[in-house]
Amino acid sequence: MNSKCTLLSWSSGKDSAYALHLLKKDPSIELLGLFTTVNKKFERVAMHGVRLCLLQAQADSIGLPLHIIEIPYPCSNKQYERIMGDFVVRLQRDKIDAIAFGDLYLQDIRDYRIAQMDGTGIEPIFPCWGIDTKTLAQIIVKIGIKAKIACLDPKQLDIKFAGRDYQPDLLADLPSHIDFCGENGEFHTLVYDSPDFSKPVALKQGETVERDGFVFTDFQ
Repeated sequence: MNSKCTLLSWSSGKDSAYALHLLKKDPSIELLGLFTTVNKKFERVAMHGVRLCLLQAQADSIGLPLHIIEIPYPCSNKQYERIMGDFVVRLQRDKIDAIAFGDLYLQDIRDYRIAQMDGTGIEPIFPCWGIDTKTLAQIIVKIGIKAKIACLDPKQLDIKFAGRDYQPDLLADLPSHIDFCGENGEFHTLVYDSPDFSKPVALKQGETVERDGFVFTDFQ
């Protein structure tokens, strides 16, 4: 059976890192690269707020080419779908068979991705789908994926968690209503080391600021 030529949607966070880990062990997958949406105005990963230079450092450590999809700020859903549609056309020309996502259990997001790929000939795959998030959090820590909280929603999670390492003490401190993997948008992470990195990404922690209703911790 031929391997599927696959790209991974890379958010810069821990769920993407675990999806990468699973894909690299799957003999049916030929992983050809990563792609990330980047806020063109601020040159940062959309939602996570991670600097473009750190995103590139992650890709270099992984050893895969990085495809950057620039989106404007602000970006309407119509603009986003047009930009992503253009990207999918490029993938069709490049004979990409599948796109992998790190989604865990939000059915509406999965359904949206499937609908966007319908009729394109490109299969959406979800290597992490359905894994219990408490179990997944423990696995992520155990195998050596290291990350910091780069963004959080202060309406759901206290600002004191900003910038913290995603480690057992953080998991123990999370309030009971917070998903262990932040799947409901409670927080987003920046991965700086992984068993699939050739070397850790050096981080220097900067200031923590509130912008557009979210709290971002800057790393450089």
